[in-house]
Amino acid sequence: MKKFITIGIIALVIILTAVGYWRYYFVFSEGVKGGTLNYFEKKGYIFKTWEGRIVQEGFQSPTAGALQSNEFRFSAKGDEVAKQLERAGGKFVELRYKEYLNPLPWRGASSFIVYEVIEIGDRDGSRNNELPVNRD
Repeated sequence: MKKFITIGIIALVIILTAVGYWRYYFVFSEGVKGGTLNYFEKKGYIFKTWEGRIVQEGFQSPTAGALQSNEFRFSAKGDEVAKQLERAGGKFVELRYKEYLNPLPWRGASSFIVYEVIEIGDRDGSRNNELPVNRD
């Protein structure tokens, strides 16, 4: 009987560890988002994290007949990313991010974690690495 209880406890610990990893540390998706940086701030009660929002071009409609701006809310990882984004308010930015299934308090309030700033440009769309126009 004692052997079954020991095996059950070990199995339960393994299952709980796997579920915890999957919910909080498994990277669900990775990608790049671009838009105008609306705000970027450091906030939190215990864990101070960098939180921001970019507004992308176009609109989305969560319900029929309603329009809403297309926003991307994110948390930033690291001081290097924070330093770049602090000075980019109102500018076009391209950000590389990872999406987790659930946020952790010390990682940020969002499931989207930005870990790299690819580009910072002007709002008018003039950026330093425009693709050449094909004139064929």
